[in-house]
Amino acid sequence: MGQPAVTGRLVSINVGMPQDVPWRGKTVHTAIWKSPVPGPVRVRRLNIDGDGQGDLAGHGGEMRAVMVYQLDSYAHWQQEFGRDDFVHGQFGENFTVDGLADHDVCIGDRYRIGEAVFEVTQPRVTCYRVGLRMNEPRMAALLVAHRRPGFYLRVIEEGTVQAGQDIVKIADGPESLTVVDADRLLYTADHPREQLEKALRIEALSPGWQTSFRSLLRQAAVPAAATSGSVPPRPDHRPPGRVSAVCASPTSARRPATFSPSCSPTRTAPTFPPHCPGSTSR
Repeated sequence: MGQPAVTGRLVSINVGMPQDVPWRGKTVHTAIWKSPVPGPVRVRRLNIDGDGQGDLAGHGGEMRAVMVYQLDSYAHWQQEFGRDDFVHGQFGENFTVDGLADHDVCIGDRYRIGEAVFEVTQPRVTCYRVGLRMNEPRMAALLVAHRRPGFYLRVIEEGTVQAGQDIVKIADGPESLTVVDADRLLYTADHPREQLEKALRIEALSPGWQTSFRSLLRQAAVPAAATSGSVPPRPDHRPPGRVSAVCASPTSARRPATFSPSCSPTRTAPTFPPHCPGSTSR
């Protein structure tokens, strides 16, 4: 790219520590509840000061140090659900931003905010916990269906950031694979070989997503009958079906993934709800 350019603004920094939350007769250990914090905040390689994750296998770590969600998507969901009670951190994000739309941001893009430098690594994983926070069980599927997942950043240079600062794009990701395109490639039925190969050429892509895309690529090379009962391995290799199960990247080789409470895939017909009249999809 040419000269660094301001592409957005950091509206709010949100943090929260894990807590036990009752859900459907069980207890979920989660840090999906994030709240704005004032003043400068230090961003480190693995986390933001004052922040934590309830499931470290599925959230956090170097490749998922910071979760980003956009004001434009806030407005979309407010209209979609007819709600006016959203607060910053509503979607479990660390950075609430103005700009940086999922259909514009690409895997591998780099941004400077304050003293810190960040790199885009993957879309949000489809986790039931955001539905828990939103009191909307369909939320994981809706994020994919409406093409508004949000995305994760890894920290290239640690530093202090503060709400109100400009977000400056300093480098383009290779291959121009947008967050929406990566999300759709993993979570829907369409897995074009050329798109999978394109994604796998991006070094910045999180290892878990690389594993899933490689598995889909292998399955694309063999007859459908040979793979009709298989599911690409989840990045953590943990079994599905428990409330404590990790929010890994669910995929199905030949059909769209639907989402159980444990964030695990099922091989049934897709359950993505249709858009409401007048809603937008990008």
